[in-house]
Amino acid sequence: MGNPMRIRATARADGIEVRALIAHPMESGQRKDDAGKVIPAWYITQVTAQLNDRTVLKAWWGTAISKDPLLVFHLRGGAAGDRITISWVDNHGDHRTDQTTVIAAA
Repeated sequence: MGNPMRIRATARADGIEVRALIAHPMESGQRKDDAGKVIPAWYITQVTAQLNDRTVLKAWWGTAISKDPLLVFHLRGGAAGDRITISWVDNHGDHRTDQTTVIAAA
């Protein structure tokens, strides 16, 4: 299931900026441990973002994404008070969904 994502969504004049820090080890399957055994691959395969239950981003990831990736994207439309939901699924079948409310820019 993984640790909770840290998601921040800020409404600006030109739309919404979303920043999500996703806690995941993201192993490529190419590294070896101290004993010389290959560490099995474990990585996020799909990320989905929704604005008020409408899908606005869908991404397919692979082994080239770093540990604890930072996802940043911008949306047109939306306003403070809207809900952003981000979900991911990894190659082990683990998944996580977290959400936040869009805040107004300071």
